[in-house]
Amino acid sequence: MTAPSFADLGVPSSLVAVLANSGIAEPFPIQTATLPDSLAGRDVLGRGKTGSGKTLAFAIPLVAGLTGGKRQPSRPAGLVLAPTRELATQITVALEPLATAAGLRVTTIYGGVSQSRQVAALRSGVDIVVACPGRLEDLMRQKVISLDHVIATVLDEADHMADLGFLPGVTRILAATPAGGQRLLFSATLDNGVDKLVKRFLNNPVTHSVDEAADAPVQMTHHVYHVRGVQEKKDLVHRLASGTGRRILFMRTKHQARKLAKQLTDAGVPSVDLHGNLSQPARERNLAAFASGEARVLVATDIAARGVHVDNVELVVHVDPPMEHKAYLHRSGRTARAGSDGDVVTVVLPEQRKDTQQLLRKAGITVRPSDVHADSA
Repeated sequence: MTAPSFADLGVPSSLVAVLANSGIAEPFPIQTATLPDSLAGRDVLGRGKTGSGKTLAFAIPLVAGLTGGKRQPSRPAGLVLAPTRELATQITVALEPLATAAGLRVTTIYGGVSQSRQVAALRSGVDIVVACPGRLEDLMRQKVISLDHVIATVLDEADHMADLGFLPGVTRILAATPAGGQRLLFSATLDNGVDKLVKRFLNNPVTHSVDEAADAPVQMTHHVYHVRGVQEKKDLVHRLASGTGRRILFMRTKHQARKLAKQLTDAGVPSVDLHGNLSQPARERNLAAFASGEARVLVATDIAARGVHVDNVELVVHVDPPMEHKAYLHRSGRTARAGSDGDVVTVVLPEQRKDTQQLLRKAGITVRPSDVHADSA
């Protein structure tokens, strides 16, 4: 049986043309599952994995549903909430070609930068706001934005918002939108209060889960390398970092991330760091260098890498094993995205072996460790 096309799923022809121009011809499974319901105006709970084409799964119905509406200053009709500024920016990049084709204006709102550009955009009138909860609440308190005309709201990566402690703010924001509006919520899990959001704000939602088996045939291969000491670990990490494709290396501390990125760059492997101490312009500069291929390696801490969506990352290295299994899965999810295969390597010192074994078991990963010596691998 032939998989349905975007047109078969009810996507307006003008938007199908935009997708085709971007080289997107066939829907991903999460899009095939959710678009008929979301385009019909129903509330949807999407349980798709990161990287499975989720952004377009909500961008398409959002734009289709708002086309032809009347634009008002400071009163958007569409709202997308995202946990991090990187994710908010990437959602905007995916939304803009569709919105432009439909005559809609989009703006992005997040903290860490001056609010004047954001305020000016809102006052001049925008149709869709893509926002991080903290800055959006600031602007609501200042009466710069009102959500009383919002007819469609999207929550992306609701589980990450819960992890980062944003759910009280998200609850206040949703409560400020009209009760009858359409709501689309995407979350890998329903832990940490996400289930309460679903119960309170979604009206008879249609739930769609896209599991591993039904998804594009993406292979994520896990490896565990046991090293005997710190020098052996350092040598192995340098070898892992020096391949040709994109790779992300995870560290536990900001200081170590900065130090390793400098060491690798000095050794001839162009690398950038990503951690909480960077200014917003520095974060954007480093991410742009990684996305463009100018830097092949991104050395990151956990929270800083939330919402980093760069396709074709062929290797994720846990230089420092994470503290808990959820962090392992979030980190590892940076590879094997959007139809590309990927490898995940965890480098383990002798004193970390027991904890790492338990962590992998909780994450549902079965892998036989390999002993790596200075002259192997």
